[in-house]
Amino acid sequence: MARGRIRAKLRRSSLYTFGCYRPHLDEAEEPHLFQGPGYSRTVYCNQPHLHQTKPLKYSSNYISTTKYNVITFLPKAIFEQFRRVANVYFLLAAILSFSPIAPFSAISMVAPLALVLGISMAKEALEDWRRFVQDMKVNLSKTSVLKKDGLFGYKPWMKIRVGDVVKVVKDQFFPADLLLLSSSYEDGICYVETMNLDGETNLKVKRALEVTLPLDDDVAFKDFTGTIRCEDPNPNLYTFVGNLEYDRQVYPLDPGQILLRDSKLRNTGYVYGVVIFTGQDSKVMQNATKSPSKRSRIEKQMDRIIYILFSLLVLISLISSIGFTVKTKYQMPDWWYLQAPDDQNLYNPYKPTLSAIYHLVTALILYGYLIPISLYVSIEAVKFLQALFINQDIHMYDEESGTPAQARTSNLNEELGQISTILSDKTGTLTCNQMDFLKCSIAGTAYGKRASDVELAAAKQMAMDLDGQEPQTSNNPIPSNGGHVLQENGGHGFGVSEIELETVVTSRDEKDHRPVIKGFSFEDSRLMNGNWSKEPNADIILLFFRIIALCHTAIPEVNEETGSFNYEAESPDEGAFLVAAREFGFEFCKRTQSSIFIRERGPSFQESIERKFKILNLLDFTSKRKRMSVIVRDEYGQILLLCKGADSIIFDRLSKSGRMFEEATTKHLNEYGEVGLRTLALAYRKLEEAEYSAWNEEFHKAKTSISADREAMLERVSDLMERDLMLVGATAVEDKLQKGVPQCIDKLAQAGLKIWVLTGDKMETAINIGYACSLLRQGMKQICITTMNSDMLGQDSKEAVKENILMQITNASQMVKLEKDPHAAFAIIIDGKTLTYALEDDMKNQFLKLAVDCASVICCRVSPMQKALITRLVKEGTGKTTLAIGDGANDVGMIQEADIGVGISGAEGMQVGNISDSLLFFHDKAVKVFG
Repeated sequence: MARGRIRAKLRRSSLYTFGCYRPHLDEAEEPHLFQGPGYSRTVYCNQPHLHQTKPLKYSSNYISTTKYNVITFLPKAIFEQFRRVANVYFLLAAILSFSPIAPFSAISMVAPLALVLGISMAKEALEDWRRFVQDMKVNLSKTSVLKKDGLFGYKPWMKIRVGDVVKVVKDQFFPADLLLLSSSYEDGICYVETMNLDGETNLKVKRALEVTLPLDDDVAFKDFTGTIRCEDPNPNLYTFVGNLEYDRQVYPLDPGQILLRDSKLRNTGYVYGVVIFTGQDSKVMQNATKSPSKRSRIEKQMDRIIYILFSLLVLISLISSIGFTVKTKYQMPDWWYLQAPDDQNLYNPYKPTLSAIYHLVTALILYGYLIPISLYVSIEAVKFLQALFINQDIHMYDEESGTPAQARTSNLNEELGQISTILSDKTGTLTCNQMDFLKCSIAGTAYGKRASDVELAAAKQMAMDLDGQEPQTSNNPIPSNGGHVLQENGGHGFGVSEIELETVVTSRDEKDHRPVIKGFSFEDSRLMNGNWSKEPNADIILLFFRIIALCHTAIPEVNEETGSFNYEAESPDEGAFLVAAREFGFEFCKRTQSSIFIRERGPSFQESIERKFKILNLLDFTSKRKRMSVIVRDEYGQILLLCKGADSIIFDRLSKSGRMFEEATTKHLNEYGEVGLRTLALAYRKLEEAEYSAWNEEFHKAKTSISADREAMLERVSDLMERDLMLVGATAVEDKLQKGVPQCIDKLAQAGLKIWVLTGDKMETAINIGYACSLLRQGMKQICITTMNSDMLGQDSKEAVKENILMQITNASQMVKLEKDPHAAFAIIIDGKTLTYALEDDMKNQFLKLAVDCASVICCRVSPMQKALITRLVKEGTGKTTLAIGDGANDVGMIQEADIGVGISGAEGMQVGNISDSLLFFHDKAVKVFG
């Protein structure tokens, strides 16, 4: 991999055949014709001084996530303090203390109030100062910017202006929204990691316009000028419309050329870009919502108590005033030792009503200590010290990343003890989002004997059920020879009577002290160390290994410490496949412009042979295709199509002769899915030279088409080739659970907390992950609510779907209500499509009532918006304290809706860590604070 300013020679356009084809200049799209408002932004490239005056006076690149600034701190902080009823009372009492009717000196009333407000505001200022320091670390980060003399020099991010040309090197974040001009690759592509924006860990491919590719070094930008006309700032991360006027020509721009702030450059030596949006105008800041001002329930309860105390105070003062009125009117004239009326008319027998009013005010001040101002001082001090304890808790410190827990605010500390419902994301929160190659099925034979987390959790639960007592919990993994396999005999999940426990027989030679390999947890001596060559279907096993080593878009990088290769892949699954291929003896070691090189070890596993495979075409993976294929020519001239994808897609494309292992592979895939593993099917096809040449000609025509349906044509032509496949086998990778999660959830359940898991996984996977993390337990009765099969096109069918869902909810509610066993526990599993209807106004209350009666709730295939809506429903519907936990930007809405939000520094980025001051922000061990 090229680093620094060395030009990488690898042209990637031959790989990304779908999205990355660049037509010739004479075939290019027409420039965008802007109409209406929203497209008024003009950027003069390399001329930032032109944007300093109106109407082009754009915002600076300085960003702030603080709650206050120097000007707004006093009014905002004072407003926050006087949201407390007690402070309002003390303020009124302090004002009245300056009057002659006050029984105390003014200082005795003003000083306590000033002390309380001062301490509270000082705490707010300190917490906001910490946020300011974090902001300044970002604002003072430096990047290389083109200066007036034509040379690049470093500038802090906060001084970058619209129109600046910047250079970003590998593994750096983009300081603003940029238009990509060129990169270290000859064809101007670069790889971008966007997990801080959208929570996705896979890399995105961006490509520069062909006309700007010659701008490939620092000197080339000395006289560079151009004009960008584009859309105004908006929060849409995946859209961009604009034109580049350069060299007397106009070229259209699209999202493929835009590099967004807070995304990271990966696998690319460097890129050059021109700044389009800065600071608050950047898309990531446009997506930043103002956090709600959260107050704890104890604070709100204290306000209610203050109302009661104040009412009691008024009652006491009224009684005192009435007595004083009677005394003043009827008895005071006979008191010769008093001068009545006095000089100030505070007691006047002839105006008893006025005297009563004066006395009422005096009594309110005199008896005012019934409302304890010192209580607020104590509570503020305790909250502040608790936040310090959280920040310094050694049990919530992550040694691997050096990240401590951070209490972003101390206003919500006491809420942690009041939680009734926990709503959690799954990927990256309950699981590590780190894929491990665990099992595989090749030629109808299952390989891999290590148990998954789901199997271990179910085996523990079964052991507990059989022994009648809870087994000792331990963070140490169970040895593979003591694991168990669970077999499901129908239905979702594992029923009490549906489980058979079998001992997994693992060979003794695998109990060696082999070092842990990240991404590879496979154990089976039949395939390791070249033993696969002794298996009955060795030729198919060889083909299986070559498919996982060749069918990908990853890039190898030499690890200077170990000498082995690290793989930068678009997805964690792909990386796990390459690590597995390496361990099996098929190491992907090099990629050139048109070839892939694999080091294959022979049966002896000692010598290695480097084999070259020429890449002819690569049909990329998309969410619509659900498959990926690569067409290669081996050393013997044989053309092969290698394909991997979802089993339902692959099985539909098998030839009659290619279904030999379909039945056995389907059985293995079902078993893998039941134990929470992610599966893919692998297949291949041999191609004749004439057949491939005819297809490639059609494919080239579709690729070079400039019509609007070019993507559809590519899909159709690709589909023609991905037919008549021969099934090879299937893979199963595991997304490992975070350490301690099952034990933590078990303790939370014992404490009576309701736990909701909101995930994007399919229902079967979510159910089995539920068993793995103790969210679902043996003996717990499951209620699965799904939509019936319907096209949902007409109004009638929608009404029928709603009626069906309502009937399911009603029947389930009746079942829960009629349950006679007081110890019975229920769990709801519902998918996102069903939630669309269940969250509507006419049904959400029935759904919530059912969910509240259940111990666990799992929501599958939910969108970020649905996560927020579910959280709002639980919070407002139950009136109890809710806690939301997540690690990705897709969890932001859920976290902000909950009473308490916990952001985790996980594999999906740090976006949630910077949402607002109303969060508690921990690293991935924070779950232990609740355990």
